[in-house]
Amino acid sequence: MSGWNSYSSEFAFELRVCRWAELSWPPSGDTERPHIVARQLGTKHRRWDTIVIECDPKGLRTRSQFGDKALDRDLLHVVTNAPASWQWYRNALPKPSYDWRYVRESVHRAADRGILNIRKRGNKIEIKRIAPYPQWVRRIVAIENKPDLTAAAADSLAEQIEHDVTARLADEVWVATAETKDHISPALLEQFPVEAGIITLSFETGVTPTSGSVRWHPTSLRSNEPEDSVGGRVDRRLVLAERAYGRGWRSYHRTMRPDCRQFQLQRDGRSLLPFCAAKKKLPTVRECAGSCGSFEPEPPQWRMQGWPIEGGPGKGIVDLLAQRRKRERAIAMITQ
Repeated sequence: MSGWNSYSSEFAFELRVCRWAELSWPPSGDTERPHIVARQLGTKHRRWDTIVIECDPKGLRTRSQFGDKALDRDLLHVVTNAPASWQWYRNALPKPSYDWRYVRESVHRAADRGILNIRKRGNKIEIKRIAPYPQWVRRIVAIENKPDLTAAAADSLAEQIEHDVTARLADEVWVATAETKDHISPALLEQFPVEAGIITLSFETGVTPTSGSVRWHPTSLRSNEPEDSVGGRVDRRLVLAERAYGRGWRSYHRTMRPDCRQFQLQRDGRSLLPFCAAKKKLPTVRECAGSCGSFEPEPPQWRMQGWPIEGGPGKGIVDLLAQRRKRERAIAMITQ
């Protein structure tokens, strides 16, 4: 079923862009860079469609010691400053801008997740790191997906891209659009900042490493800001990278209904994508909901495959997507 519903929605295009980036980054044809891909991440004021985190393989392997889940800002405050030898947590950690009791809560959360050693001596809580938290993030690349790049769409998107270039939270910014028989008007592309890259993608034969073609190369936005700055751009970048590490791009099942008997995964080139057997299409998140007229919960007997109840095919789909995310992360750890 190669190329089915290639541009039926921005969501369908977005998932394909994520898988293409996983297979083919960087698009310039340079030496392969270890990376992980996520979607729908950003800051309070800006959310990107696709995020590529270029990684240091050795650092990523060390990062894996801190578990598969993302570390939020409070946990990062603890694990990045935890000492190599036992110390009272108030002496070991930088003074926060909030009450110490919240830091203590984060210390206990970190201990519960096995990413921090903790002990109590007298009335004091002492901590010791399990390993130095590594510098595993090399670059952050933001991709805005717009399959139908009309004049109106370009005009609306240009302001967002200008914001990205000015904010410099990402090292590179790209606009991804669907390849068509017609050439993209230069006047259309001129609406975007010259620093943003442009890439066109064709998924008519499914997702493949050669689906993308660079139309304009981006300019690096990286500043000379020191990597160890606290509370600024680098700090926000690390929080963003951690969220990408924990979520990936296959987490769409969290806002869809894989427990519906109509929900399937279908192969599209070198990608597995959600497919609705009732609608015969790749559904959007809004379409794949309990309110859908075709929604049919999995029969109870499908879920009685063991004790305790392990779930039916829907649970199997969720597990498969998690396994794929871990597999791609493991590939990034060994790629040089």
